[in-house]
Amino acid sequence: MFLANALPAHNATLHPADAEMLGPAGTDEVQRYLAWRGNGAGTRLVALPGLAEKLGVGMLHVKDEGGRLGLGSFKALGGGYAVARLVLEAAGGKLGKTLDYPDLKSAEVRALAKAMVFACATDGNHGKSVTEGAVAVGARAVIFVHAHVSDARVAAIARYGAEIVRVDGSYDESVKEAARVAEHEGWTIVSDTSWPGYERIPSLVMQGYTAMAREALAAMAEPPTHVFVQIGVGGVAAAVAAHMALALKDKRPIFIAVDPALAACMFASAKAGRAVAAPAGAPTVMAMLDCYEPSPIAWRVLERVADAFMTVEDADAIAAMNALAKPVDGDPAIVAGESGGVGLAGLMRAASDAKARAALTLDAASRVLVFVTEGATDPERYRLHTGLAADTLARSQVLAPPND
Repeated sequence: MFLANALPAHNATLHPADAEMLGPAGTDEVQRYLAWRGNGAGTRLVALPGLAEKLGVGMLHVKDEGGRLGLGSFKALGGGYAVARLVLEAAGGKLGKTLDYPDLKSAEVRALAKAMVFACATDGNHGKSVTEGAVAVGARAVIFVHAHVSDARVAAIARYGAEIVRVDGSYDESVKEAARVAEHEGWTIVSDTSWPGYERIPSLVMQGYTAMAREALAAMAEPPTHVFVQIGVGGVAAAVAAHMALALKDKRPIFIAVDPALAACMFASAKAGRAVAAPAGAPTVMAMLDCYEPSPIAWRVLERVADAFMTVEDADAIAAMNALAKPVDGDPAIVAGESGGVGLAGLMRAASDAKARAALTLDAASRVLVFVTEGATDPERYRLHTGLAADTLARSQVLAPPND
């Protein structure tokens, strides 16, 4: 389904708090963190001219987040960054001085961090990021996973040192349970979704995501005319849309937010003109996007700066995985998990629909940017959907240099 011009995005102004967090100044802070982590150069930007021609657009660039900080997804930018900021603030308050990222390795900060516990609910990737960030500074991580998270993804989180708590039901139910237990235990909840009275930490997580938007813009000779980004609770879509709007101003691209048809909370919100939950049903293959309640701060951003909302089916997501894994002659292969290529799935669906092309002014002059937000986070499912071994494919790729 497709909903064009749902909201008057190009005439809207971001909420001041969102503009401060998600604009260039906020991304400067994230860049300082990434430089400290040794990831200042970022991840690669890949041109796919063969697929662009097939889809009838002028250029297609893919920002490949599968290698981000060794964690396999863009989520590495959010949870770990938020944990680092929270530890520095808490330790700085107790020590009575301003601290910076190198201080996270100091004995006095680690001693204070040892008493801290960070918790979150996750579909897989966010939990790895929070865990890695917590363990890196000597803190504990307790990660809540819902019934639809595969055993392989749970094991991947546990390998980073997390304590795992299984929760019956959906992602949204695991969010509520994580918040309930964290409040009772006095833990710090690092959620990638927000709720009334809980906004700052999710805003820090979203701020982390803006780094990939900045890197993509810096690597492109001309800014994109169109950007397709997938939606779960909405954090990544909102972060990218806001940063593009603030950084490019009147040159900003047409922004299309892409929901799974089986978990279309932002699409439903756009239709309603307010944040609403989508009905829960069968889980989508797009496991990292299997969310039924939108993040209020993400909706606050997207209602102002998204130009269109659309949904894609599970088959569309699998088709995008295969388009990236088995590329048109001359294009490099890219490993994308079921949720990772959903922005491309949206482009593929829109490019095949004459009404959508016209509504979006998508044509041979268009410069399209999509984000592969995760690699093969569940290798067996990747093999099931593509017939390929992700690790073999990754080794055989001709890897472009970062941001090339």
